[in-house]
Amino acid sequence: MKTTENDLIERLPKAVRKQFLALCEPFELVLSAELSVRGTNLSHAYFPRSGFISLVIDIDSHPALEVGMVGREAMLGSELVLGVAKTPWRAVVQGAGSCWRIRAEALRQAIADMPALQALLQRTLMVRLHQQALASACERFHPIGPRLARWLLMSQDRAQADQFHVTQEFISLMLGVRRVGVTKAASDFQKKGLIEYHRGELKVLDRVALEHAACSCYESDKLLHDELMVMKTQAIR
Repeated sequence: MKTTENDLIERLPKAVRKQFLALCEPFELVLSAELSVRGTNLSHAYFPRSGFISLVIDIDSHPALEVGMVGREAMLGSELVLGVAKTPWRAVVQGAGSCWRIRAEALRQAIADMPALQALLQRTLMVRLHQQALASACERFHPIGPRLARWLLMSQDRAQADQFHVTQEFISLMLGVRRVGVTKAASDFQKKGLIEYHRGELKVLDRVALEHAACSCYESDKLLHDELMVMKTQAIR
């Protein structure tokens, strides 16, 4: 399993990064584990180094719906920046991996003590808000095929590999559509040689073609991240 550093932590000035990591502990992201539960206080914040996490909303008796995804480019628990401990979603490990974990109280104190950390985490919270607004529009206006392509690309980016584990049932829940729709779209992608799928293991065969098949939201999402995060790094430093 490929392990790198969390992108947010890498963006911190060297001295601040060292000070912050001293407050963290390594933590394994186990597939399907729930890291937070809707309506309960967050005990920790998580900074993935590999693997990724889905933010899932449960509404009444309706199937669960994914409203966000967290990989090494972000963190789980950015609400703590605002002094809020409860979240409106469940956080479920979608791709196994590793992360840095820090207690909620320790993160709050670190934010108060480290202005560079506070500025960075405020920025990532803004990115999250923009991306979730885009995801809502995508769900409303774009058909299943392009949305599936976008979701697969996002998963591949965070898995940092061409192959990862996922079931069609899980994808249908994440996209908020019937499984038959996902099956048809996935079958079309397989026939065209974009992906290979067998017993829960999905492999991206043609990344470029999959990008062409995705809705514009995939590129828009990346541009949002670059505009709000990458281009602001100098200001933080």
